[in-house]
Amino acid sequence: MRAIWKGAVAFGLVNVPVKLYAATGEKGVTLHQVHREDGGRIRYRKVCSIDGEEVPYPDIAKGYETDDGRMVVLTDEDLDTLPLATEREIAVEAFVPADQVDPIMLGKTYYLEPERTAAKPYALLREALQTTDRMAVVKVALRQRESMAVLRVRDDVICLQTLLWPDEIREADFPVLDADVKVRPQELTMAKSLVESLAADFDPSEFEDEYRTALEDLIEAKVTGGETVSVATAEPEEEGGGEVVDLLSALQRSVERARGRTAKAAGDDAGGAPEAEAEPEPEKKKSSSSAKRSASSGKKGAKADDEERPAKTKASTKKADDEKATGKRTRRRAS
Repeated sequence: MRAIWKGAVAFGLVNVPVKLYAATGEKGVTLHQVHREDGGRIRYRKVCSIDGEEVPYPDIAKGYETDDGRMVVLTDEDLDTLPLATEREIAVEAFVPADQVDPIMLGKTYYLEPERTAAKPYALLREALQTTDRMAVVKVALRQRESMAVLRVRDDVICLQTLLWPDEIREADFPVLDADVKVRPQELTMAKSLVESLAADFDPSEFEDEYRTALEDLIEAKVTGGETVSVATAEPEEEGGGEVVDLLSALQRSVERARGRTAKAAGDDAGGAPEAEAEPEPEKKKSSSSAKRSASSGKKGAKADDEERPAKTKASTKKADDEKATGKRTRRRAS
């Protein structure tokens, strides 16, 4: 397990450094919302209700709407100024009888692990809670929220269990329960008999989440039977103006630009492209036709350029002029 919080339990003059771990974790089969036709994931974007634009995470703040419809915007800087007196401390307020804590108030449970140097005061607090059959009512700040909680012992571990605040408990107001209902003695006797027939010690390992098991079996059967959908491509991302980017097209354009820059640089190194040299008109037409054929064949034209390029760049100026003339004659004969 990974500690999610570090602090200290403070009661009286005793301070117990501890680490906090989540004691529970709900299990279930994770299901996504997908397109029925092709299995593509359904995505949700954070969009401003006023201008319709998608809002990046750094620009998102918290807001409180007043009764008259106005909005109070609260930034992270605003929230950081609020005091949390118990930010790194689990402050014990009182030790109360365990039976006085209504289970409806109990929330999430965490394990407290002592630091190595705090093993003895940790054991002292644990034994005190067990022998007196009391819980320690504490206040603690978790996830930027101050919570009321209790410390209780489970096996040899001190647990911190968060509590709901009193104003978070709803009143059960059901007028039908105020009616005068008569229960006959015979009915009460039968009800007691039914209770006794089902009386047992609680063993949670005897219970199973049958729905989750059936759902897992259903998924496994579909996988085994080949009833799956192969999602061909991931959803395209959007750029600033909302233009959809085709990754394959973008890569192809990048390759074309790179080839263009390479060809231009090679021409500059050679002192200009051969087509720019003064030649008779018929030769130009033939060169133009050859260029078209080279463009359609692609690789053949590139190979021919690669064979001519070293002869033009490695020789001296005089030798290059001689080879240019030789190259012209060779091209005339070839054409």
